[in-house]
Amino acid sequence: MRTAVVILNWNTKEYLERFLPGVLASAGKADAEVIVADSASTDGSMALMAERFPSVRTIPLSENFGFTGGYNRALSALRDEGFAYYLLLNSDIEVPGDWLLPLTAWMDSHPDCGACAPKLHSWYDRDRFEYAGAAGGLLDRYGYPFCRGRVMSRVEEDEGQYDTPKDVFWVTGACLMVRSRLFHELGGLDPRFFAHMEEIDFCWRLQLAGYKVTVVPDAVVWHLGGGTLPQGSPWKLQLNYRNNLLMLENNLARTLALRLGAKKGLRRARRRIFERMILDGMSAAVYLLTGKTAWFRAVRTAHRDYRSLRHGPGLEEIQAYLKQATGVQIEGFYDHWMIPRALLAGNRIFRITRKM
Repeated sequence: MRTAVVILNWNTKEYLERFLPGVLASAGKADAEVIVADSASTDGSMALMAERFPSVRTIPLSENFGFTGGYNRALSALRDEGFAYYLLLNSDIEVPGDWLLPLTAWMDSHPDCGACAPKLHSWYDRDRFEYAGAAGGLLDRYGYPFCRGRVMSRVEEDEGQYDTPKDVFWVTGACLMVRSRLFHELGGLDPRFFAHMEEIDFCWRLQLAGYKVTVVPDAVVWHLGGGTLPQGSPWKLQLNYRNNLLMLENNLARTLALRLGAKKGLRRARRRIFERMILDGMSAAVYLLTGKTAWFRAVRTAHRDYRSLRHGPGLEEIQAYLKQATGVQIEGFYDHWMIPRALLAGNRIFRITRKM
């Protein structure tokens, strides 16, 4: 098999029962093996696998290590098996019969592409893009992610406006194909993240290593979304705020150094992260004033955790990176602050994302 489709499961038995048959039916058409890695589920997921899907390989994990730790361990177990590609797939994804072939064909014919993904539609509103990835992700100057087809809470209907393959900043971890070699060479997903924004960080590192990240619109899948951590969860909010800062710490200085040089790039990155933390503080104040005390505490804890976990590159590391970063170009980095533009433009903001 050339592709390992790996589903990381944690207490989503009902999704496996509903969506796994479709994944299995499609895998045979694309020279792929489907593998379920289980994060010590307690809902009977593994009993279901043994009863309903006994031919599917499972990788039992000793505990819930999160999205990052779970996938790192599962894919490390597959490292020596000769898979060309890994396809990271959420358990709450419905797939059509031909979804994998366009992705593998794109990777086969574009050796400079490190990762790719399909368009992501909503399972509930099947012709509308889904929040988690839509038609490919972008990133603004302060690290706020948005998508072609989704900006803040606004989501666009798919009318074919993004039907040309496009290099983007990031693609969703809900359905992400990556070259196995590059996954391991780059050290996998950052284990500090646990969950949320780890795919953006990984795609950023792929681009800094000289590889492209591409949306392949001939492939479409439908995402249920919110199966593990629903919108509005303080824990999810904490992860997003913390991991966004860690992501900037990991990558922003190298990115700015490509244009500004090592010293100025590092100085500018540190200043911008400080500015982002001020913006976070303003958000926390709004949460407190509107009675959302759990969200206020989530931001405060996120900043505390960031300070304890940060270990960004120093000047010598950036200088060494620049010596070997020949021809690196970062796609999808939007050097403006998207939030006020989106608030002022309303749905007209999609005119901007269509051009990016």
